[in-house]
Amino acid sequence: MKQNKKGLHRLLRAWAILTLLILAVFLMGWKGLLWFNMPSKSRYPVRGVDVSHYQGEIDWAKIASQDMHFAFIKATEGSASTDEYFAANWKGARAAGLKAGAYHFFSFDSAAETQADNFIAAVPAEPDALPPVIDLEYYRKGEHPPADTVRKSLSVLLSRFEAAYGKKPIIYTSITCYENYLKDSGLDYTLWIRSVYSRPSDNYQPAWTFWQYNPCGRLEGYNGTEDRIDLNAYCGSLADFEREFN
Repeated sequence: MKQNKKGLHRLLRAWAILTLLILAVFLMGWKGLLWFNMPSKSRYPVRGVDVSHYQGEIDWAKIASQDMHFAFIKATEGSASTDEYFAANWKGARAAGLKAGAYHFFSFDSAAETQADNFIAAVPAEPDALPPVIDLEYYRKGEHPPADTVRKSLSVLLSRFEAAYGKKPIIYTSITCYENYLKDSGLDYTLWIRSVYSRPSDNYQPAWTFWQYNPCGRLEGYNGTEDRIDLNAYCGSLADFEREFN
């Protein structure tokens, strides 16, 4: 009986230690102190960030000094919202030598034409900037608007952006939104895929170009309400990146 009790105590201690270790790893990951989905630096040498007002004031020279090459900056959302830090971030990122691009957070709740008007009014047409980006993701739990409706709105935005900036836009999206709205849609645009657990699949059409691999990154140089920052990789070499976006 005593042996059985000792064995049970050892088992309970082992489970307790294992539980604490799992919890510690989870908390470190949530805080951005530990991340397992790290692309090979030799395979994906071109890295960048995407930011919004959540990062507050940004020291872009400091960001650039941490081996960052590009920055996607939130400009607008829906038909009426403009990010309060966009103008400063746009100017600062470009001055720091980063390749900068602006993104629009797509709304399922307002007209595509007025969304396009909002973005075009806020974002200057700079010939050396990255193409404009449409951020297509769910922002309410259980949200799945009809595919036909979303595709029609996307088509309007994509056409308006391309006409205004002279560049084929980029679509940022999650795996689920790609499957629901972009796959087999005929919308042939540069893809930026959010995939936080593994490298994006090779089955995307067209093949993905940018990869958001860590939404909980940590860098020096910003002081907003959010202490983490999104980290991204480009699929190619620095020479490929410069050739594609210059």
